[in-house]
Amino acid sequence: MIVCAGNNEVFDFATPIGVGLLDSAINLTRICLMNPPEFILFIGSAGSYGEREIFDIVESKSATQIENSFFNAASYTPIENVVSTAQNIENEILINSSNYITTDKTLGKYYLSHNIGLENMEFYAVAKVAREFNIPMGGVFIVTNYCDSHAHKAFKANHAEAMRRLSEYMKRRTFN
Repeated sequence: MIVCAGNNEVFDFATPIGVGLLDSAINLTRICLMNPPEFILFIGSAGSYGEREIFDIVESKSATQIENSFFNAASYTPIENVVSTAQNIENEILINSSNYITTDKTLGKYYLSHNIGLENMEFYAVAKVAREFNIPMGGVFIVTNYCDSHAHKAFKANHAEAMRRLSEYMKRRTFN
């Protein structure tokens, strides 16, 4: 099953599950309870912490949920904050999820030092739900912006072209 966030990220071959950690977790759980898929593939946009370029397409099976405050010792969590179905997580580009978009460019080096290359609002929730139901999962992401002060402006400017490219990529990859 191919899923996407929805709103302005809708594809004719994917089921929208909602934007952000909570809506995507609730809606994907509902799907898994009613008709569990054999595999969940999430597709969507992502922001780059600096190593990936605009319109790069990245595949991953590893998600994190780390808030920016973690890097200046202003927070901690008692819950697991990495979920992966990859055989070797060292070879993975981890995708971080939060309900907030990072706009402080200086934080990118901290994420990159933990092998976290991109951020996407939904992927950690997808990974947690998939693991709860013992469903293999993965994600395909296209970079729309850098995680900096121009993140939203760049996202808006690049979004339509990114969705076109991601759709073409998925149709070539999945349906050929």
